[in-house]
Amino acid sequence: MKISNTDSNQRLDIWVSSQYTDVSRSQIKNAIVDGNILVNGIKTKAGYMLRLDDEVTIDLEVPRPSEALPEKIDLEIVYEDEDLAVINKPKGMVVHPATSHWSGTLVNALLYKFGNLSGVNGGDRPGIVHRLDKDTSGLLVVAKNDYAHKSLQSQIQSKECKRYYMALVVGNLKEKAGKIENYIGRSKKDRKKMAVVSEKDGRLAITHYEVVKSFYGYDLVRYELKTGRTHQIRVHTASIGHPIVADEVYGIAKNKWDCQGQVLHAYRLELTQPKTNKRLIFEVELPDYFKKIVDSLVEI
Repeated sequence: MKISNTDSNQRLDIWVSSQYTDVSRSQIKNAIVDGNILVNGIKTKAGYMLRLDDEVTIDLEVPRPSEALPEKIDLEIVYEDEDLAVINKPKGMVVHPATSHWSGTLVNALLYKFGNLSGVNGGDRPGIVHRLDKDTSGLLVVAKNDYAHKSLQSQIQSKECKRYYMALVVGNLKEKAGKIENYIGRSKKDRKKMAVVSEKDGRLAITHYEVVKSFYGYDLVRYELKTGRTHQIRVHTASIGHPIVADEVYGIAKNKWDCQGQVLHAYRLELTQPKTNKRLIFEVELPDYFKKIVDSLVEI
């Protein structure tokens, strides 16, 4: 499995543990010591810090398909050409197969729809350039070939690809616009969570925000990602005391709308077509559940 930008700078044993949640840390460490987990074909230590494009080979006695399989699942395709496709991912859909989600993912649907996709990230993540959390809906670009994949990946790293989100947060922000800048890494209290950490323990994370509308008890906020860390917006909003509504990991799951999962939507995506260099801009409306929640609020 090839290490992506969002997975780099993590200890090998911790990263493998996040991929195999049903395997104990001691089993994983023993597998590393026994040479059943290799990095770039070489036996290494559990504390090895993963780098972008490292190839991790894992041989654990856990059922895990080597390749995702095509499944007939409806997709909302916003745009498509010979190199890429832009998908409006629904809330509740996992992007790629992983422990406890071997089927029913976006990747399974993409393989059925398009057949051939880029192989940069291996057989279980074909075409996946960047990800959205399971309960985050919205725009996501996938690559149909390796050339497009590498171009899009480069655009994300250079900030040429721009990603905008909308979220409903708890409380009203004092500053109606600003920038959140700090370092995000694995939480020392809960290794399955991300957290704001020191520079030596994390990676730089920058999020720009602007309050679109204020309601009694809530703000509708627009975000632009300047970096792409795991759970970045969710961690950043929680870090300033305004977690996203229904975020059961970084906020409070209980809410009066009985909404399952964070109210967060990737509504706008800007990128450059890898071969034609044409600038492509996509924007989608908030999903119905999100609109209903906003419509139920009283504007200040």
